[in-house]
Amino acid sequence: MARILIIDDDGSLAELLGRHLGKMGHEVDYAGTIADGQALAAYKSYDVVYLDVGLPDGSGLVLLPKIKEVSNPPEVIIFTGKGDPDGAELAITSGAWDYIQKPPSLEQLTLPLLRALEYRKEKAIQSRAALKVDGIIGSSPKMKSCLDLLAQASNTDMPTLIFGETGTGKELFAKAIHDNSPRASGPFVVVDCAALADNLVESTLFGHERGAFTGADKASPGLIRQANKGTLFLDEVGELPLSLQKPFLRVLQEHRFRPLGGRTEVESDFRLVAATNKNLEAMVEAGEYRQDLLFRIKGHVIHLPPLRERGEDIREISMGIIVRLCERYGKPTKGVSADFFRALSLYPWPGNVRELITTLERALADAMDEPTLHPNHLPVALRVKLAQSGLRPEAGPAQGAPPAPPCALNGDELPVLKDYREAILAEAEAKYIRDLLAKTDGNIKDACRISGLSRSRLYHLIQKHEIRQS
Repeated sequence: MARILIIDDDGSLAELLGRHLGKMGHEVDYAGTIADGQALAAYKSYDVVYLDVGLPDGSGLVLLPKIKEVSNPPEVIIFTGKGDPDGAELAITSGAWDYIQKPPSLEQLTLPLLRALEYRKEKAIQSRAALKVDGIIGSSPKMKSCLDLLAQASNTDMPTLIFGETGTGKELFAKAIHDNSPRASGPFVVVDCAALADNLVESTLFGHERGAFTGADKASPGLIRQANKGTLFLDEVGELPLSLQKPFLRVLQEHRFRPLGGRTEVESDFRLVAATNKNLEAMVEAGEYRQDLLFRIKGHVIHLPPLRERGEDIREISMGIIVRLCERYGKPTKGVSADFFRALSLYPWPGNVRELITTLERALADAMDEPTLHPNHLPVALRVKLAQSGLRPEAGPAQGAPPAPPCALNGDELPVLKDYREAILAEAEAKYIRDLLAKTDGNIKDACRISGLSRSRLYHLIQKHEIRQS
């Protein structure tokens, strides 16, 4: 999925193009003026920008160099209602990817997009090859996509927001972004917003002078100032108190703030990386989160998939954990039976990689000096859940999965387990979205609130499964 910005005051063309790109699975934003386009390009990171020349507040060509000046600039496709050779030359020499004359066909608009995205993909793969990714394991398509985004985020100073369930590795990704950025030699300061004490949250972030409040017997610089020349990682940013969101937005914009009890402002040159497992867009709609702050922190966006959606990585991740744990305890690396890996692949891992680490540590402890891990070394609670679901290491779909499609296992040959599991999960996903829309009578706002999905993710799933909305 690419992030695309269409800057054009021709609403019918923009809507037609946007709908076509949405069906292709891309995320699309719109702007009708130079000012709005520049604001969006400053807030968010895009892969491709479609830019019209004739805009209400001037020539779009004026905006082109400004777009190309941002970190990790997008590819820009110019379209215009006037065939202007000089304008075409200016556009190309200023860094435009292509120059198209109106009225264009969808094919004329789509072909340069495909080429631009292929170019960016190749560039990202080259960047990914040199990444420092300590602790991040996985070569599934979804993980490769996340690493591509990590590489892009590392090359910029733009705020980055990481979404993911608990245990998916959000802090590992945040640290990798820092380690691969020009700020790698600076500090990496972690702020757990969920653990901030209500009466100390402001002084913890902004610092305080001596005597600023009862118990402040000495001055403290605060975590924001400690992150100067480095990266500030706000974990569980959805827990940041509403009362502090406006002051923090100003800090993000100005990089200046006043400590509690201070008379003058201080500066901190930090780069922000934030993470959450909450649906911030739903929180904005509920009045629980500031929309302007959300816009500001959503520069680059990385959605980390849960472990159940990248089952092909479980073997690689598990071996890495086993080797590391055996080294830690001074034991020889154990062998692993095929049935053991099969059992791991059938469990849905609600706690994701964090739960997998704990499970493997307990299995190693149970195996003691035995040279090979078998399913009976797994925690009893996990084996009980598999048994209760009718699952055994020998065969079967993942826990909680719906019955197989009627003809899935007919015939003389069984499908590959991975293909069978993916087909079942896809069917379950489609059924969930259909039931969700039926329950909410097609109300997207209510559907997002119930499911925890963002609007863009929900629309993507609707298009993916070709679900008709009433």
